Amino acid sequence: MNPPAAAKRNTSVLVSGASVAGITAAYWLNHHGFDVTVVELAPALRPGGQAIDVRGPALDIAERMGVLDAVRSRSTGLRGMTVEDRDNNETFRTNEVTLSGGTIASPDVEIMRDELIAILHQTTADSVEYLFDDSVTGIRQDEDAVHVTFRNSAPRTFDLVVGADGLHSVVRRLVFGPEEQFTRSTVGNRYIALISIPNFLDLDRWELIHRSENGHWGGVMPVRDNTELRVFVIFLADEPLTYDYRDSEQQKQIVTDHLSGEGWKFPQILDYLKDTSGFHFQAMDQIHMDTWSQGRVALVGDAGFCPSPVSGQSVTVAMVSGYVLAGELAAAAGDHRAAFAGYQDELRGYVADNQELAVTYLAKALADDFEDFGKPVDGLVLKTY
Repeated sequence: MNPPAAAKRNTSVLVSGASVAGITAAYWLNHHGFDVTVVELAPALRPGGQAIDVRGPALDIAERMGVLDAVRSRSTGLRGMTVEDRDNNETFRTNEVTLSGGTIASPDVEIMRDELIAILHQTTADSVEYLFDDSVTGIRQDEDAVHVTFRNSAPRTFDLVVGADGLHSVVRRLVFGPEEQFTRSTVGNRYIALISIPNFLDLDRWELIHRSENGHWGGVMPVRDNTELRVFVIFLADEPLTYDYRDSEQQKQIVTDHLSGEGWKFPQILDYLKDTSGFHFQAMDQIHMDTWSQGRVALVGDAGFCPSPVSGQSVTVAMVSGYVLAGELAAAAGDHRAAFAGYQDELRGYVADNQELAVTYLAKALADDFEDFGKPVDGLVLKTY
C-alpha cells in the first residue's frame, strides 16, 4: 500500500518537458500524492509530429490512466504499404505490416504524436501546474533541495527535478554534462526528417515506401482522415553533419542538398518542404548513460536513453519510464536515493534491449527484410505501484 501523501518526503517535483515521458511522469507523480509542476519551452502543447506507436506495456499504462479507448479511437488505421522504385513502379506490397507502425493485426496503436500528447495532457490539466513558454536555465543542488532558475519565471526551489526534455535535454546538459559525451550513432551517419504536407497523392490509409540506390529512404502516409501526408526521409551522409538543431531553414537545406536529383516522390516532397511549418530533423542517434540520476535529478525518456526513432519504441519506453520512476518514488515514500536506484534496476535491461532493437530494425529495412518487422521487445512485466 502506498503511504499517505503527508508521509512522503521530497513532495515537490519539477518535470522539464511536456513530452510523452514528462506528462506520463506528471500524471503518476500526481496520482501518488506528489506536488508536480511541468515546465515547457513551447507556448502550448507542441502541434504536429510524426505517427508514433503505443505498444506492449504502454498499452497497459494507458489503460491504467483511463485513456486507452481514446488512444485507440485516434489510430491512423493504416491498411498496408507498397514499396516502389525510383520510377514509382511497385516492387513489394503487403497488408500485414507497415514500416511506420509494424504489424497491422497486433493490438499496438499507431497515433499522431500531438494527438497522444493532447489525450495524456487532459489527465493532468486540472491537477498539475504547467509553465508554458518557459524553460530551465540553471540547476543548483544541495543536500535538501534543487534550486532552479527559469528563462521567464522567478527562481524556485523543488525537492526533485525530472528531465523529460528529449534528445537535446537541457536538464541533462546542466546536471550531467555536454550532449556529445552521451550520443551514439545507430548505423552510420544517418539522419531523419519528418515533414507535414498536403495529401497530393490522394492516398487512403496506405503507406508508400522507397529506398534509393544511394541508400536514402522515403516514406509517405496519409493522416488526419487522409487530408495530410506525413513524410519521413532517412538519408546517409558521408560524414557527421554540423548544424544548429534549432535552425529549421538550415536543416531544410541539408535535406534538399541530399535528395536533389533523386527519383520517386522526392521532387514533389522537396517542393512542399520549402514552405511547410511541419518539419523536424535529427540525427538517428541514441543516448547512452551509465546512470540516469545525479543527486536529486533524474532523467526519463529520450533525455536519458533515446532509442532512436527507427526503433518504433520511443513512445513506449517514454511512457514506461515515467510510470516506473513515479512508482518507485511512491514505493520509497519519496526517498529519492532508493527510488532512483530501483528505477534504474527495473529498466536497465529493457532499455538496452530497445536500443539494440533500433539497430536491428534499421538493418532489416536496409536489406528490404520485412519479415517479423515491427515486433517490439517483449518480456517487461509492469509493477503495480
